[in-house]
Amino acid sequence: MKTVLVTGSNGLLGQKITEQVLADDSVNLIATNRGENRYPVEEGYVYETMDILDKEQVLSVLEKYQPDVLIHTAAMTNVDTCHENNKACWNLNVEATKYLASLCDKMGIHFIYVSTDFVFDGLNGPYKETDEPMPVSFYGESKLEGERVTQQMNGDWAIIRTILVYGILKDMSRSNIVLWAKGALEKGNPISVVNDQWRMPTLAEDLARACLLAVEHKAKGIYHISGKEMMTIVDLVRRVAEFWNLDKNLITEISSDSLGQEAKRPKKTGFILDKAMTDLNYQPHSFEEGLEIVSSQLDRGRY
Repeated sequence: MKTVLVTGSNGLLGQKITEQVLADDSVNLIATNRGENRYPVEEGYVYETMDILDKEQVLSVLEKYQPDVLIHTAAMTNVDTCHENNKACWNLNVEATKYLASLCDKMGIHFIYVSTDFVFDGLNGPYKETDEPMPVSFYGESKLEGERVTQQMNGDWAIIRTILVYGILKDMSRSNIVLWAKGALEKGNPISVVNDQWRMPTLAEDLARACLLAVEHKAKGIYHISGKEMMTIVDLVRRVAEFWNLDKNLITEISSDSLGQEAKRPKKTGFILDKAMTDLNYQPHSFEEGLEIVSSQLDRGRY
């Protein structure tokens, strides 16, 4: 049985990986994050406090557990925060990744780096793995530099790019587009949503499954992982409203430019998923199936 260490295990993706490992007992999991464990179950895996900016702590944890695989999910992902605080973003998304990759090289650990559609400029989506990255935001630049660091490794590496991840946890540090839209509309709050950005939203469970498939198949190279349906952000929000029978009249369409955001977003990303489907047997849920999974988790009171 492989030992897999996950960074950022308190995040949405990190907790979904823990959940899936506990469900099928496929790997020996070492979950790591800064601070205390937020996953509600404590048995069946090991949790270690590990701040990826603390080199001594990182080295100590990796030497203690000698993992076969490291899935690096920890990152600063808020586009505006990255724009406003370049240094903190670079330290977390690039410098920490560089150190983790170098340790994985020395210790013979398969390094899996989770990246983003924001490495692309959004002019020619949907994208395949071989398309040339061209980020339009500092966040995208930092994640692309993390990819370059990964690709410079001598040992085994894989990069998993993903898009607009949604899902639910018991203890969430931040929301996502589906929960934000559902929450606002349930309260009867009018919301303005952009009509000129296209994405392929990704269910967190699908992304977690892809990460574990990458472990299972010893994946090497770049893989695109997302949902399979392209839609504008406003269409996504309308589909959320339809699913939960909420008032679509509360939704107002606006253009991205009207928001006046300093950090740019790519207009149309989206992924061609053929490689992941062929090499990893990746099979994403439809968007409505994803909403059904979120809904059933809410109904069961798990979250």
